[in-house]
Amino acid sequence: MRFAVVRSSATGCEPNCPEWISAEGAIETGTPAQLKRILKKLGRRKLPIIVNSPGGNVDAALQLGRIIRKNKLDTAVGITRFSDCWPGMKDCRANDGKGAAYFGTASDGSAMCNSACPLMFAGGVGRVVGGWAHLGVHQITTTHFRTTRQYRTTYRVVRGKKYKVTTETVTQDNIGYKTYEMSKALEKRLSAYLREMGVGRGVLDVMKATPASDIRQIALDDMLTMKLVTSRDTLDILTQAGICRRSPAPPNCREIPANAKPAKTAVVAVRGATPSARPAPVDNSMRFVLVRSSDPKCGLDCPEWIAAQGTITPDTQKIFRQLLDTVGGRRLPLIVSSPGGDLLSALAMGRLIRDRKVDVAIARTDFTGCKPQDKGCAPPDGFYPGVVTDSGAGCDAACPIMLAGGVRRFVGPKVPVSVQSLAFAERIRSYLAEMSVRQHLFPPMPLDRFDYKRNRLRLEPGTMLTMRLTTGPESANHLVGPTVCKTEPRPQNCPAVSALKVDAQFTPKP
Repeated sequence: MRFAVVRSSATGCEPNCPEWISAEGAIETGTPAQLKRILKKLGRRKLPIIVNSPGGNVDAALQLGRIIRKNKLDTAVGITRFSDCWPGMKDCRANDGKGAAYFGTASDGSAMCNSACPLMFAGGVGRVVGGWAHLGVHQITTTHFRTTRQYRTTYRVVRGKKYKVTTETVTQDNIGYKTYEMSKALEKRLSAYLREMGVGRGVLDVMKATPASDIRQIALDDMLTMKLVTSRDTLDILTQAGICRRSPAPPNCREIPANAKPAKTAVVAVRGATPSARPAPVDNSMRFVLVRSSDPKCGLDCPEWIAAQGTITPDTQKIFRQLLDTVGGRRLPLIVSSPGGDLLSALAMGRLIRDRKVDVAIARTDFTGCKPQDKGCAPPDGFYPGVVTDSGAGCDAACPIMLAGGVRRFVGPKVPVSVQSLAFAERIRSYLAEMSVRQHLFPPMPLDRFDYKRNRLRLEPGTMLTMRLTTGPESANHLVGPTVCKTEPRPQNCPAVSALKVDAQFTPKP
């Protein structure tokens, strides 16, 4: 877990803006010491803690909760998105003269506080979880180690007497095993802690009833009943720019004159970690482009489609909806290649795709001639020339959620599709049932770490058919291949000459 003091970068809040402590990452044994250090730097200032964590060490989480309560701080579940400079970024001078080292915004979209994190969260005097955030618990896992050692001793005989000279360890084995059932001693500790924080026993009951292989998201009404949250508010009451215009202003507001001195870095990471330089941000967000096949086999009667490539972001659904509205009632298939991204946006995209009766296939669009990224390149009718290929395409993480929304869904035999443990288990199960996809598509939440890359599961073509993620064994060519316009009935994406006049590289309206 890394801590950083952040000042709001929201437009119009200066010179008096809210500030908070961003807490991102897994809770480890050294995390409480890092929080103490940053609080010492802040002195008497009381800033809320905005946490986004998969959990971690239980003992450390209890220590963090007590530190937070001792300092009378508020807590909220949310993600901090930094602007200009990030923690760990070397030699960033962008914020010099602005009076703060880090600027950003906080939101609850896709934020999480799972496993041991709710124990830390419970330490807040005021505690809020927004409607888009995920707070989940499960059974505590404990790892025990049994150590066996074998020694070798060297002796020397002097005048008939035996003396020990050295003793050294020959072998040492650490044999570990896990227990998933909460011991009476641990249950007593957690019960006493929650009582100390004014939180009801219900939280502990849910933890005990949820297998370690799963995460149980606690509904807001239940959190209120359990006194895990103190109101129905979201983190906006702590981080929104307008709160500093109140009288009196909240304690986390700070006024900075226009001629502020350069700020000292206010970030604390786990001791021993080596920060690496963070490059300037690259916009990899999903881009939608209207395409007409340039395959010579189709002649003048070529299929058209919408190419979607990049990361799913909170704005993806809005951009796609505007494009669909622009093309009218035409049902153009969506050809997708994406590493995943924002889960809630993927759910919204899937529902929009199903609502508009759009077919989806996983493939990459290769543009020929005039390309969307070429400066000054804009086809007169709005459709870029291109062809589809399985090579280099993929669909990972939240992308299969989006794929599931298609009326017809195709993935070529060589296109990699993988899933991973995702938050919002109940929402995903409900969504998959809505889309007639089997609900066991995604694996359970990992137990000990939230390492997405190591917890990916590659889906084979047969598995996708069995799970009903795909509706047939065909590839994207079944929708946009060079001969589809010669079939009957004629597909809607096969006009001989398109009369559409739209911006192919679509951007949202202001």
